[in-house]
Amino acid sequence: MSNSLSTMSILALSVVGMFAPTVKADEWDKKTNITINQAIEVEGTVLPAGSYVLKLVDSPSNRNLVSIWNEDENRLIATVFTIPIYRFQPPVNSEFFESEVGQPPALHAWFYPVDQTGFEFRKANGPATVEAAQRQSTTASDASSN
Repeated sequence: MSNSLSTMSILALSVVGMFAPTVKADEWDKKTNITINQAIEVEGTVLPAGSYVLKLVDSPSNRNLVSIWNEDENRLIATVFTIPIYRFQPPVNSEFFESEVGQPPALHAWFYPVDQTGFEFRKANGPATVEAAQRQSTTASDASSN
């Protein structure tokens, strides 16, 4: 009797394991590689032109914390609180929305592929800093060419 109960338990666990959803790391943390060709602002942090990694912070209790890493993921650049936003049609690929025309370049929203829920980045307080970062970049490249 005891032997058949343990066999049934193992069989039940095997069946449950077969139907458990599989989650890839990229789906859990929504890791997304981006490349930008000009400086943009993300909640007061200026990202110079280059490649970056966006992903959710590994927290089951707060799925609105987005971390921004350098391309090699060995330096954390910023962690920002986002606001959940929704759309009726989920995108096929990652989608990003920048600020409106006439505003300094800033990341406004990010949708992970096939998700109806996205992440809205708040506007930074204070003056735009993208222009200052672009001037610094130009000054640094001028200095290095001398």
